[in-house]
Amino acid sequence: MVEISIAYEGGFHCFAIHEPSRAKLLTDAPKDNFGKGEAFSPTDLTATSLGVCMLTTMAIAAAKLSLDLDLSGMRAIVRKHMTAEPPRRIQRLEVSVKIPLPETLPSRATLEEAALNCPVALSLHPEIEKAVTFSWRS
Repeated sequence: MVEISIAYEGGFHCFAIHEPSRAKLLTDAPKDNFGKGEAFSPTDLTATSLGVCMLTTMAIAAAKLSLDLDLSGMRAIVRKHMTAEPPRRIQRLEVSVKIPLPETLPSRATLEEAALNCPVALSLHPEIEKAVTFSWRS
């Protein structure tokens, strides 16, 4: 279990502390929903969590399989699309993952499968469309 302490500071801003590490995180409501967009919004964090989880899970899969791969430099771009009609929610998450290794890598399918089945991807509501593309170094 991990505890996260969150305080509402007014003006649609929250301040969160990850208790085990004491790392801090600020949030704001988005510009199109009463905020100033001065920090990650709650749904931005969901999108961010998906990208981070995918990269981390790929690295964990490589380590578990003792693949001796250097995944440093791996990148993800996540594009979040909200519904146009109420209720306001995430409709689609587009994830573009760039891996600095050749596409002929024997463990390619294993790493892609790990990303697609990361804990965050498996925790998202099934109505949220996830469009994921993997780009390997040619």
